Amino acid sequence: MSIIEKAAGKIGAGAPQPGSPVSDGNPGHDASLIENALSKQRGQHAAPFVATPVEPMQNAPDTIAMEGGSQVQSINLARLHRMGVVSPDAEKSQIAEEFRIIKRPLIANAFGQGAARVKNGNLIMVTSSLPGEGKSFCAINLAISMAMEMDRTVLLIDADVAKPRVPEYLGIHADKGLLDVLQDKDLKLSDVLIRTDIAKLTVLPAGRTYKRATELLASAAMTRLVEDIGNRYPDRIILFDSPPLLATSESSVLATHMGQIVMVVEAEKTSQEAVREALSHIQSCEVVGMLLNKTTPTPGADYYYGYYGSYGK
Repeated sequence: MSIIEKAAGKIGAGAPQPGSPVSDGNPGHDASLIENALSKQRGQHAAPFVATPVEPMQNAPDTIAMEGGSQVQSINLARLHRMGVVSPDAEKSQIAEEFRIIKRPLIANAFGQGAARVKNGNLIMVTSSLPGEGKSFCAINLAISMAMEMDRTVLLIDADVAKPRVPEYLGIHADKGLLDVLQDKDLKLSDVLIRTDIAKLTVLPAGRTYKRATELLASAAMTRLVEDIGNRYPDRIILFDSPPLLATSESSVLATHMGQIVMVVEAEKTSQEAVREALSHIQSCEVVGMLLNKTTPTPGADYYYGYYGSYGK
């Protein structure tokens, strides 16, 4: 049995009962995880997570040294809390603890903490098979949780150019963004970046819609941009909220640049066939984690983040 079959076979088999069928971003989401399944990645070991408590975030200025005059906008933290999103000023919560667990192996792979560093491991794509599985919700939670680390900075890129959700979630205004930078050679990245009042979190919006969005994401300009933002700051994590894999072709193109991919799967809804097909679109990335979303957790159960890599290569 191939690793694709093993990974997809876990979806729907013995999964917890689903919670309320809410849409992406509404209260009721619960980011519980598949089982503890760590696979070798072409001679590397995916680092097992350690749920180490994160120190409280300090009210220090953003340490990402952005060029030019990137915008600064405030995020409504109370609104995030009501939506069930990790909020840096909130008390300890179950969802905050879950995303602490999820981020540990991602950070370890990105920076070689306790294991071999994954190539381009600080470039992380969050995606799903189909729309509505909660991938934007999970991307934002991961971004905020990672920004709470003492020695990391985070750039959250809204790469879902067809249906961008990040500004809506965070309550920020965005006009130009990623696609505009790729389209206009005279437009600087610093002109469209949005620095937030969550320390160490910066956002790159999707920007205005272009008919040839897929070609832009597959262009040499996109390759140069990804390499630049991935290498310029060694402590930076770059999270891409990408389109669903089976809805558009942009995600497959974007996956070729990534070191790690988090694939969100909706509990008791997404079919095994959809998962298998989606996985076949991202075989260019060696490290893929699967996150089971919208579940009703069993009291006292442990939560794990599973890696499925290589896919039978």
